[in-house]
Amino acid sequence: MNILLIDDHALFREGLKFLLRSLDAALDVDEASDCTRALEHAAKRAYDLVLLDLKMPGVAGLDALAALRDAIPEAPLVVLSGEDSPGVVRAAIERGAMGFIPKSSTPEILIQALRLVLARGVYLPPAVLDGGRAAAAPEAASPGSTAALPGLTPRQMDVLRCVIQGKPNKLIARELEVSEHTVKAHLSSVLRALDARSRTEAVYAAAKMGLRLA
Repeated sequence: MNILLIDDHALFREGLKFLLRSLDAALDVDEASDCTRALEHAAKRAYDLVLLDLKMPGVAGLDALAALRDAIPEAPLVVLSGEDSPGVVRAAIERGAMGFIPKSSTPEILIQALRLVLARGVYLPPAVLDGGRAAAAPEAASPGSTAALPGLTPRQMDVLRCVIQGKPNKLIARELEVSEHTVKAHLSSVLRALDARSRTEAVYAAAKMGLRLA
């Protein structure tokens, strides 16, 4: 498994690399202290997971997130941040993050959250999802497990997967080889099934339901 870890604090990176070993015996971690270096890594190899701190020198925050989503669209991206206000979490999800893990999380929550994301689930802080109840470790996800929503076709589930990955309609249409009009129609069905009014609400709903879209 190849992971790209982007954080400007060397001590934090070293500690996190130690924890990440439990994810895969053959783990290979590339480190970057800023977005520019991260993009250089991304141009040279593929990654299974990208971990990003929002506060860094140079290009940072949501701009860094957007740049990395464009450079590595196939890899799930997880934000690791010391700031976890609902507004920041929502903005990160809107720009394609598949997880948001506060740096105050326990090692157990961190690893279980990453396993969930690697299984194509979405992890959001419990305080954001349930109004502040105490955080608990997310359920372990079985890689490759899938979930379906009653009334949705496999193609509509494909659209939901792409939405969770932060892909715009134009890119979804190209990937699924359908028209943008068809994507919009499928997306409307997805939003109705999740009782959501927007893409972001759909991602939040998927996280609450524990959907994993392999």
